[in-house]
Amino acid sequence: MKKKISILGSTGSIGVNALKILSNLKDQFELICLTANTNSSLLLQQIEKFKPKSICIVDLDSYEQIKNELDSFDVEVLTGRSGLLEISKRDNVDIILNALVGASGMEPTINALNAGVDVALANKETLVMAGNIIDSILMKKRSKIFPVDSEHSAIWHCLLGEDFNDIERLILTGSGGPFRTRDLATFDSISIEEALNHPNWDMGNKITIDSATMMNKGLEVIEAHWLFNFNADDIDIVVHPQSIIHSMVEMKDKSIKAQMGLPDMKIPIQYALTYPRHIKTSWEGLDFFKIGNLTFEQVDLAKFPSISLAYRALDRLGTACAALNLSNDFSVNLFLNGRIKFTEISRINEEILDNHPWTSNPNLSDLLNLENWVKEYLSKY
Repeated sequence: MKKKISILGSTGSIGVNALKILSNLKDQFELICLTANTNSSLLLQQIEKFKPKSICIVDLDSYEQIKNELDSFDVEVLTGRSGLLEISKRDNVDIILNALVGASGMEPTINALNAGVDVALANKETLVMAGNIIDSILMKKRSKIFPVDSEHSAIWHCLLGEDFNDIERLILTGSGGPFRTRDLATFDSISIEEALNHPNWDMGNKITIDSATMMNKGLEVIEAHWLFNFNADDIDIVVHPQSIIHSMVEMKDKSIKAQMGLPDMKIPIQYALTYPRHIKTSWEGLDFFKIGNLTFEQVDLAKFPSISLAYRALDRLGTACAALNLSNDFSVNLFLNGRIKFTEISRINEEILDNHPWTSNPNLSDLLNLENWVKEYLSKY
């Protein structure tokens, strides 16, 4: 029997790669729904090729641009944020791939898990913001989370079959981004184009900027805490410029397990969708004789203060992680729109972390109110 799947964010890099996988695994999956924000032209192409039963276009202006063309397809059309949330509440699928960007992905994950639907999670912000809420849902429901981030997929691989009492620490690897070797004195002059030029990965703009500031690695530490139930002191970061080892687990006997592969997101996406299978694929594999040396470095916290902010937020918990995440969403957008300097991203994030109205055990309403507070606080920019 085919596994029924919906993809939230089908026109982004994760969604596009997921559809490539579904093209190769037609006998494994039935596509039920696709959602997109603004890229209506690509969504039209996807509808024509994959013939989903339902689609949602969140941006209403984008919907207006193609609504006449949608009449030629036999597909249910939903619109707006309300349409996205409606799709995420439905229990007519076995798994939802959440490839949404930023805090917008939190509520759909909560809805899907509450509906008893498994979630392949590429939206790390879900757990960063609402880890306590997600934990509570998973204890009550049969639904599961399968990590899609390459680092967390790697740790997931390494933990399978192990006794958690035998684990010493988790080791997240990171490329170091485009500014790993750049002089800190020049960071004030970093341009948008430079920050979007990642050396290894082809990703959307927001995650690419997060890689440049290394905030992505900080958020991944928080996500790893909630996914695998490890404390901040037991989660380390190692800079690995080649992005071949995606993460590692150290045992108490000091042996280390690592998961390796080319920097290709199709690998962790497919594993999350087909777990526990490793189904044969046609894409390129790792050639040890081509990759050259594998090197490792310590993180330069002076260059990348975002990592220290993430550890601080995780140490405090409550709304601290959500505030940091929300601030980062807004500050990255400000940078991409040319309204602040690259170095101001981390400064603004620290300001929000230190000054937001902290709550110890936030519910969904608290988090939505916090989003409004952060948005209002940053309106001066």
